[in-house]
Amino acid sequence: MEKKRCEWVSGDGQRHISEESLRYHDTRWCKPEHRDQELFAMLVLEGMQAGVSWDIILRKEGNFRKAFDGFDPQAVADYDEEKIGKLMQDAGIIRNRRKIEAAVTNARAFLKVQEEFGSFDRYIWGFTDGKIIDHHLSDMRDMPAKDALSERVSGDLKKRGFKFVGPVIIYSYLQGIGVINDHWEYCDFR
Repeated sequence: MEKKRCEWVSGDGQRHISEESLRYHDTRWCKPEHRDQELFAMLVLEGMQAGVSWDIILRKEGNFRKAFDGFDPQAVADYDEEKIGKLMQDAGIIRNRRKIEAAVTNARAFLKVQEEFGSFDRYIWGFTDGKIIDHHLSDMRDMPAKDALSERVSGDLKKRGFKFVGPVIIYSYLQGIGVINDHWEYCDFR
């Protein structure tokens, strides 16, 4: 028997759903993530996604991981103009200077958060006291693009110097790291 998936990934038969999107939905989306390096990776990927299809980001994810030193925040924080120039020549990633520079800025801010809180995990999950926010969705129209939590997190990240962290990007980020569970009620991957 075929498993049921959320509407955004099961589609309406009119569009092709990539293997990367299916795998992401089934194994990572809305699943709690607590490893700091992966929390940083998702922050970079979500920032890169602004104005681009998430499917494109997922198809290029391996290239991003290679280009950005496995998303090691310490390595990314040390990037200089020469490294940024090399990244701008890498056709395997999104070559947007502002987004690449934001990844470097965010790595530096990420390290400061780790220093202050002991881990980025403690910081980001602290917004919900470690609890998952489950919206129990049953219809695509019920999923917001942002909410009060994403606005609060976005505002705090911006105060700490992070870039490309508006409330819409952060809502998607919180889904991606499992703070928010927006799997449909009928989804077999809840």
